[in-house]
Amino acid sequence: MPPTSPRPDQPSTAVADSGPVTYRALLANHEFAGLYVSFTATTAASTLSGYTLGTLVHAQTSSPLLTALSMYAGTLATVLGALTLMSIADTARPRRVLLALQALSLASVAAQAVPSLPLPARFGLLLITGFFASLGTGARLGLLSEVVPARRYALARSLMNITSGGTAVIGFTAAAFLLRFLDPGRGFLISAALVGAGLLATAVSVREHSVRLTRRPGLARTWATNVALMRRADQRVLLVNLWVPNGLIVGCEALFVSYDSTHAGLLLAAGAGGMLAGDLTVGRFLTAPQRARWALGLRVLLAAPFLAFALHPPLVVGVVAVFFASVGYAATLPLQEKLLAVTEQEVRGQVQGVESAGRMTWQGLGAGIAGVLAQGFSPAIAIAVAAGLSLLITFGTAGRVRWLRNGKSQVTG
Repeated sequence: MPPTSPRPDQPSTAVADSGPVTYRALLANHEFAGLYVSFTATTAASTLSGYTLGTLVHAQTSSPLLTALSMYAGTLATVLGALTLMSIADTARPRRVLLALQALSLASVAAQAVPSLPLPARFGLLLITGFFASLGTGARLGLLSEVVPARRYALARSLMNITSGGTAVIGFTAAAFLLRFLDPGRGFLISAALVGAGLLATAVSVREHSVRLTRRPGLARTWATNVALMRRADQRVLLVNLWVPNGLIVGCEALFVSYDSTHAGLLLAAGAGGMLAGDLTVGRFLTAPQRARWALGLRVLLAAPFLAFALHPPLVVGVVAVFFASVGYAATLPLQEKLLAVTEQEVRGQVQGVESAGRMTWQGLGAGIAGVLAQGFSPAIAIAVAAGLSLLITFGTAGRVRWLRNGKSQVTG
């Protein structure tokens, strides 16, 4: 029987809001360490299964669009979670919800290992996995905001982003190597085992927390909070900048297999390495005001180097360009930090889940947009066009984000 939440007079088990702000101090918190291990295992599983499916679909169809969608179509289903049941992140027992969703994800990933499974069935499983993942993210981030004090939230997200980047570097490299010797079915089984490890880490380390909202979860509650969220101008502009520019650049990355199937793993690993370096630098060594000042430059850096792919650069130039561009993903940290600051405590789980789900959904949309462009032109041209669109969105909203950063925009409408 899981432990229950403490009475109001009992002390919190969150990391004390005192002392040095370091990664080691974060990991000393048993609950955060469990969430961190669970997140790492889940990320590794997603990396391996995504690359495995992308390689399988490319070999069967040779279609840039289908290959791109096979790697990121699951993210499209996250919007379904955001629009329907995301309120469970705040209106149900978070530990219980997270364990149930991880178990469902385990089943859907394991089902991909069935031999000769038709492609429509594989895409259906992708959507199911994405739906469960979006709800799980909301529950996990809701727990994170409770076990980590506010002043350490950016550092905690930074550590998780760094780990995501490092895990992806290892995962893409390992997947490219393993698939030379293993059939895709075994790759999916390894992914399922990693999801199972994440479930176990949650079960043994995370205690049950109180429900932040006592109202019944469901479609009506989810919609009510989402409508209130999108009516606020400050939150809207933050969400646009968290979702759209990143999603279009993920669309660029989704074309790597079609652009150069031999070296796609190297390009993807370079991107993951750049993301790791950016999150480490921005999350660990910059103060909150410095992160806010660098946010625009990082969003520009995220897209600009991909313009070079229109010229079919040598492999080493492409790898370097992808690495430095991916440093720009760290722009999400100051934006997430600001979103947390303007969100009420009782709905932070749902709002953070919506932010994550929207970002993941736009990764799928970005892959679809880039795939359609590649079908009509070429993967190289499609990468450059998607990067150009990302820059247009960034510059088009820069004034509003700067206004918000200076504290002049908190109005609704």
